[in-house]
Amino acid sequence: MSVYLLRRLVALLPVLAVVGLVGFSLVHLAPGDPAATLVGDDASEEVLQQMRERLGLDRPLGAQFFTWVGNAITGNLGTSLYTGRQVLPSIVSRLEPTLMLTAMSLVVALLNGVVAGAASAIYRNTVLDQAVLVVSLFAAAMPSFWLGINLILLFSVTLRLFPVAGYVPLSQGLLGTVHSLMLPALALGLSQAAIITRMTRTTMLEVLGLDFVRTAKAKGLRQRSVIFRHALRNALVSIVTVVGVAVTVLLSGSIVVESVFGLPGLGRMMIEAVQRRDYPVIQGMLVFVAGVNVIVNLVVDILYVFIDPRIEYV
Repeated sequence: MSVYLLRRLVALLPVLAVVGLVGFSLVHLAPGDPAATLVGDDASEEVLQQMRERLGLDRPLGAQFFTWVGNAITGNLGTSLYTGRQVLPSIVSRLEPTLMLTAMSLVVALLNGVVAGAASAIYRNTVLDQAVLVVSLFAAAMPSFWLGINLILLFSVTLRLFPVAGYVPLSQGLLGTVHSLMLPALALGLSQAAIITRMTRTTMLEVLGLDFVRTAKAKGLRQRSVIFRHALRNALVSIVTVVGVAVTVLLSGSIVVESVFGLPGLGRMMIEAVQRRDYPVIQGMLVFVAGVNVIVNLVVDILYVFIDPRIEYV
């Protein structure tokens, strides 16, 4: 296992290198000039050129890229063109709202998806099964931002149960944080809950039809034991795979939801950086998100070993 982990961590480097190259190329090929954004539209060409020189944007793209890579290797992802702050500390300062939103959305997706999918498989071809399939279809089709707006109208504006926008830091209490993130977590998590529901249902139906489940029933084991100790446990490998994908989707999907609910997280930071043509922030965010995705996939692979002892990595 240790050799496998080391090999995966080493493989992280070329992934980040490719992401950095692609992100750098796309950012600089996009229309817009950060210097013009900073000095304004009424600035003279001389002032504009001076700003480009001060920001280092007058240098060839190849030189800019290798300078950025050399700094990134040492942990320096650059300095924001707009705020003048280091990119990595800025990301860390915005990390808490995004991580809390992702965690709560994952809890929403897991609780609703696994329970609904298992119930749908157990009571196959019943009214409950059909209702779960219809609801999951609608949940998967609804855009998270549209659902978020409707949740605000219902629970914030009409019922006044949750705040319209804003975030309560963990330093002010966990209950306040959960209360402020409940609606965005629902908006973000329900679509992934629909996917987990369908995967859980499909996998459970396959496992429930296997010989060892029929043998367990023939031995007189209680239905609860057959479902949770035998069927659901053997279906976890497929479910964990979908959950790993859901984490990356939730992390990237928070960009839109954070804007709808006014959360000061990484998603809002990315949108602001794109609007300002803040190249270092955009590039740093892309590398950071890519690294998180690779680490999530690595954690999923490790969980396979604990779920199914037959799986070994060499």
